[in-house]
Amino acid sequence: MLQYISDDSGHRTAVVIPIDEWNKMRDKYPVEGDLPQWQKDIIDKDLAEIAADPNCLRPIDELFAELDKED
Repeated sequence: MLQYISDDSGHRTAVVIPIDEWNKMRDKYPVEGDLPQWQKDIIDKDLAEIAADPNCLRPIDELFAELDKED
């Protein structure tokens, strides 16, 4: 059973999942250690582009609609 943590305004700020579910996710999608430098470099480049032109971002709904059209 999932448990949600909310702030004083009622906005969900966190989720608690049972440890068995966490272990299944961790086994399926292992994330161990630090990111390799090449991945950090890509993230830094993307963040710099966003900082230079915040309008380059699109709403996630547009992305999903575009992906749905490709099916």
